[in-house]
Amino acid sequence: MPITLSDEAAQVAFGESLGRALAGRGQVHLIGDLGAGKTTLARGILRAYGHVGAVKSPTYTLVEPYETTAARIFHFDLYRLGDPEELEFIGGRDMLGDDALCLIEWPSRGVGWLPTPDLEIHLRVHSAGRIAWGIAHSEQGRAVMEKLPTGLRDPMSGEEPVSHKEDEC
Repeated sequence: MPITLSDEAAQVAFGESLGRALAGRGQVHLIGDLGAGKTTLARGILRAYGHVGAVKSPTYTLVEPYETTAARIFHFDLYRLGDPEELEFIGGRDMLGDDALCLIEWPSRGVGWLPTPDLEIHLRVHSAGRIAWGIAHSEQGRAVMEKLPTGLRDPMSGEEPVSHKEDEC
């Protein structure tokens, strides 16, 4: 059962909670249609690490690095990626290391090159706000999910909802 994020402020606050739970490392795929709020969520995550400046979607540059005192964070937007191999040419392997937090919008564009994420966060427009749910793919992802609102996973089964990566296209 997804959680409801009533407005932009709620989405940023959820991002901050997610950022704290991630502890500055891991790979998170942000999945949703255009305008679903992936970059807004990324802004909240970055705020958890002390970033107070603007956060733009790196649609044309593919990646925006952020260095804070607490973490190295790479915000990817693969919407305009022509071929997943382009990630190799921009140094993707170095950025996707264990010592960084990687937020990846439009991960379906990197299929075949990107490793399995620790966590997927799905977003959908719902009335004036958004709904969000998560899917863990690793022990770290499961540990993060345990620190977040129970509505992100199915509270009846204790399991996460099924991934729907094709929904982002």
